[in-house]
Amino acid sequence: MPSPRNSDASFVRVLALACLALAGACGRSDDAPAPKQPVMTTLPTLKPPLPLEEAAAYPLPGVVGPQAITFTPDGRALVYLRSPERTLVRQLYRRDLETGEESLLVAPPGGGATEDNLSLEEKLRRERLRQRELGITAYAWAEEGDTLLVPLTGKIYVKTPADAELRLLVDPGPGKPALDARLSPDGRRAAYVHDDELYVVDVAGGAPKQLTSGARGTGKTHGLAEYIAQEEMHRPHGFWWSDDGKQLAFVEVDETHIPIYRIVHQGKDAVGEGAQEDHRYPFAGSPNARVRLGVVPVVGGRVTWMDLGEFEYLARVKWFPDGSLTAQLQDRAQKHHRLVRLDPRTGARTLLLEETGEPWYNLHDDLRPLEKGELAGAFVWSSERSGFRHLELRAADGAPIRELTQGTWPIDHVVTVDEERGRVYFTGWRDRPTEKHLFMVPLAGGDVVQLTREPGVHDVVVDRAKRRFVDAHSSVQHPTRLSLRGLDDGEVLAELPGDDDPRLAGLDLPPPELVSFRNRHGDELWAAIYRPDPSASRPDARGAPVPAGPPYPTLVQVYGGPHAQRVVDTWGSTVDMRAQALRSRGYLVIKIDNRGSARRGLAFEGAIYRDLGRVELEDQVDGVRHFAALGLVDPERVGIYGWSYGGYLSAMAMVRHPDVFRLAVAGAPVTHWDGYDTHYTERYMGTPADNPDGYRESSVMAHAGQLRGALMLVHGLIDENVHFRHTSRLIGALIRARKAYELLLFPDERHMPRGLEDRVHMEEQILAFMQKHLG
Repeated sequence: MPSPRNSDASFVRVLALACLALAGACGRSDDAPAPKQPVMTTLPTLKPPLPLEEAAAYPLPGVVGPQAITFTPDGRALVYLRSPERTLVRQLYRRDLETGEESLLVAPPGGGATEDNLSLEEKLRRERLRQRELGITAYAWAEEGDTLLVPLTGKIYVKTPADAELRLLVDPGPGKPALDARLSPDGRRAAYVHDDELYVVDVAGGAPKQLTSGARGTGKTHGLAEYIAQEEMHRPHGFWWSDDGKQLAFVEVDETHIPIYRIVHQGKDAVGEGAQEDHRYPFAGSPNARVRLGVVPVVGGRVTWMDLGEFEYLARVKWFPDGSLTAQLQDRAQKHHRLVRLDPRTGARTLLLEETGEPWYNLHDDLRPLEKGELAGAFVWSSERSGFRHLELRAADGAPIRELTQGTWPIDHVVTVDEERGRVYFTGWRDRPTEKHLFMVPLAGGDVVQLTREPGVHDVVVDRAKRRFVDAHSSVQHPTRLSLRGLDDGEVLAELPGDDDPRLAGLDLPPPELVSFRNRHGDELWAAIYRPDPSASRPDARGAPVPAGPPYPTLVQVYGGPHAQRVVDTWGSTVDMRAQALRSRGYLVIKIDNRGSARRGLAFEGAIYRDLGRVELEDQVDGVRHFAALGLVDPERVGIYGWSYGGYLSAMAMVRHPDVFRLAVAGAPVTHWDGYDTHYTERYMGTPADNPDGYRESSVMAHAGQLRGALMLVHGLIDENVHFRHTSRLIGALIRARKAYELLLFPDERHMPRGLEDRVHMEEQILAFMQKHLG
């Protein structure tokens, strides 16, 4: 169970001392006579360490049950993705809620996709979505109908009540896939992007109709979200159906003015075409893509361009029930945010509301228009004006009506709005930031009601009638458990079967302990502690094995970046397989959510503003010292590892705190923020022109001469997110400073290593590096 907060400090200290006494009793002094029996007899039963093949395998243990769950339109069944072979290749299943019978609804034709037979466009889109799964990876119901859409290997399949099985609707042929296919609300049509233009096709059949022109072959696109919208704004789409299904809003993206950044596939046998990629990458301080928003009738015709005024980022687009269109716009500094209403007939713009965020404005997806009763035209909105994200009700003209939630805790996002009963359902936390629960608040104002109580994380899916929900609940103690619950009170109506994972029986995966402590400024920080296997041993002065007790050699696993949280009471924390592999070999592993991480309010998050890589590491160092004071951490044997932002902090730890960290494994690190993209970097750092000192001091290269311990750099050579250029620039600085380093490269990997052989090799090399330099 999760530990109480700082009240457990004395208990942990006593426990640590007891463990130290036990470790001493199991050894012997040099004056003692040699024992008659080998010291090995004092060891507990030895367990083999977790195989590194298990640490590298996907799906993770216990994460093989139903995914992407939805209710059928009639509410009588659930539909979900799962793999009967418990692999990454998934199929679509249906479970009748009355009989409990499960049946295969859709299997991927031809066995589905592999990483090898996907187009470059599909591979890059999967990277944006952080998607590993294959087979059927996505599906969607029409919002108001019972048509099912399944995109697969660049083709579009549908299934209607008249179809006995999945039916191929669109096959664009090899080379140029149908991207981002989505159904109209009534399910009568599907829209998609092919070869940079927007198309629509009748679900009943017939030839697709091209709705836009002028982008193909020019370097522009119609209907596709630009790179930073997908990667940083969490806006994966570039077109939107109107509620009546008669119009499509879409973006035109022009990147022709952005210089090409070329990535060469150095690991390929061939050269030239197919062995290189050209990307229009907007580096911090440089121009962004030019984006326009247009509206086109689905029957074809003239495009009406919307008047968005002066803005830098088109962050969100949403149709309202009255037929108007709304857009959320940001300035370049991401401090000023506007919600505007647009007339799709003329493009005219009306300002609904404007907000200012300090130190920046966080985007959200909580806009929910209302269309019934006296609140018709009003909308639900969320704001961080108080320092924590909370819900409010706004009138049709944007004027505030009332606050719906408040307090020193944040909501996560709106799940659904039940206008008939006047309720808003949302997720968030009130007691512990390591948890997530479902809550309800009346539209008329009133008390917030918590509908889930069990400790852990609750992900929910609500049926169309808004009477029931599926609760996917997990914690560090158990994998996801599914239940059907009533939306009135959260009471369990039925337990739903999952999919047991036989791997769990053969693996020793004790859950981490979740504890909190105070940093040097008095801020409460949360940590996850993976204690070493008590059966692990280490050699004594004569080389004989004795039980390994505290203080332990320690590895800090860090991400530490904004808009992320790693210390969470969920099964995903337990199946952090590298942490478990290290724990099984006698290492203590610690994760800490430092200042700058998510779900703790703007002041906590904004502590890193314009000065990345300093505050985050202060908190990591405070954590190491805190747990060393409790007798758990051997302060002479501490390492750190992480990926992406965590790779950046790992490298920075070695040059800013070489007195604390003896080694670091820095995976795909950002080493200088002038080499990362505009929207992410400038939100936290400003531009290189207006914050030169911040950019210089937050660069690993600026401190390369301070490196004293062992540093391993890991990178994929075709990483299009954090380019290998980052690691290469750091290597140059290390050479100039005459500092040693180790390098592990993967010629055919992007930002997220996918190949099993590559992942196993990576785990082997990282472990060997840690054992060599940390013991």
